[in-house]
Amino acid sequence: MESPPLKLNVARDEDRISDLPDELLLRILARLDLRDAVRAGAASTRWRHLPHQLSVLLLGVSRFRRATLVESMDAFAAALLSVCPPAERSCECQRSHAIKALALCFYLSAPHLSSIGRALEDVVSRGKTKWIEFRISPPPGDNTAPELTEFGQQFMSFCRAYQVAFRWLTSLTLENLAFGDSDVTDLISNCVKLESLALRACRMVNFEHSVLKIDTPCSGLQELNLVHFVCKRIQLISVPKLRQASCLIWRFENPPVRLDYVPDLRHVAIACLRTHPKAPFKLSECLSRSALNLSELHLNFFHQMVS
Repeated sequence: MESPPLKLNVARDEDRISDLPDELLLRILARLDLRDAVRAGAASTRWRHLPHQLSVLLLGVSRFRRATLVESMDAFAAALLSVCPPAERSCECQRSHAIKALALCFYLSAPHLSSIGRALEDVVSRGKTKWIEFRISPPPGDNTAPELTEFGQQFMSFCRAYQVAFRWLTSLTLENLAFGDSDVTDLISNCVKLESLALRACRMVNFEHSVLKIDTPCSGLQELNLVHFVCKRIQLISVPKLRQASCLIWRFENPPVRLDYVPDLRHVAIACLRTHPKAPFKLSECLSRSALNLSELHLNFFHQMVS
């Protein structure tokens, strides 16, 4: 004899999905964009507490398209604060909840950086976050060289103001920023958990004369990607944990990249967008004898001679 079908205890004003236990509802929310998860929580009293219990949060400003950039960042910051409220405004269940992974993509918008920074420091203060990833860029537009410098300074000020949050950062992608001589080394040194760094369409402030020097003997950086980076030369003085390096750069010096103390380096890719008319690329001066574990080397110099 077949057993009777299971009957859910469905209240008059609730749908059948809402009658599921929290564990199953959280699995549903975990498959949604954070913006949609927050919306679901706002639409039903049954779901309201659930977004605060998500352990993996992915949030990008591109999901909040508004009439102006400020309005888009307002919506982004509001969504972040709704699931990561300040400690003084969070309930007991929120304070005991641990966010294990957090990925944020946002613009450098001065009015919003303080609220984002405070929310992040509240998250990491619980001590259980395993992965934090940022992707940060200036607002869209054709920014001038002085504006790129200003945005670079703004980012470094943001990093210094919220050092607790940045110490927990594990992956960072920056786009369209100009850096001072020691900024990148200072950034890597301050982000003690940083494993992956990507700088896209970035430059040194005085790019025709400045060398990007990275000297971080105590860092755990494992992956470095420099895409369309503009400077005189790139020099990795000491990055002992680095395993993968990729450099696509504008060349002003031969060789354009020097790898000094990188004993754990496995994979290297170098592409140069400016040929040198007088001398071939000096591969022997690019790689040091410390790279004993190197297994893959990819070079693209657009038909230039290599010596």
